[in-house]
Amino acid sequence: MHLTEIRINLCPGGGASRLKAFCSLTFDNTFVVRDVKLIEGNDGLFVAMPSRKLADHCPRCTEKNHLRARFCNQCGQHLDPDRSARQRGGIGSQMRPKLHADIAHPISVGSRRQIESEVVHAYRNEVQRSKEPGYVAPSLDAEDFELYDIRPVREQEHLSPLPQVGTA
Repeated sequence: MHLTEIRINLCPGGGASRLKAFCSLTFDNTFVVRDVKLIEGNDGLFVAMPSRKLADHCPRCTEKNHLRARFCNQCGQHLDPDRSARQRGGIGSQMRPKLHADIAHPISVGSRRQIESEVVHAYRNEVQRSKEPGYVAPSLDAEDFELYDIRPVREQEHLSPLPQVGTA
């Protein structure tokens, strides 16, 4: 798979924030990954894939709650503040608690490096474009309008009509 389109939306504030941009990555003109973040880390720019907060269940009402939640969102039960450490290998472990899980991510180091390299290059180009007069940031969602237009589903005559349910 190859990156066929990279859309970069620069974050306001530029140098003040570690979060530099949100990205939308299109692979082979067929698959899009949104909410990719470009972050300034201690060793330079890196790509953070979209993720979701990890949750566990309240012992009283079984409602799902984020691992950093101190109280249950449903019943108000006080939750054990060390429960995320126990899930990662025990209290006193040197590992940081895992609070998020990637939704989409590269499988190999090589593919991560390739994606990161192309995204950082696109980011630097976008920063240069942003300095031009009349710059307009690209929309990360514009392609949705092409995919979900308002044509009737069965507008072609050669398609058979939908079967009627409950008729004989």
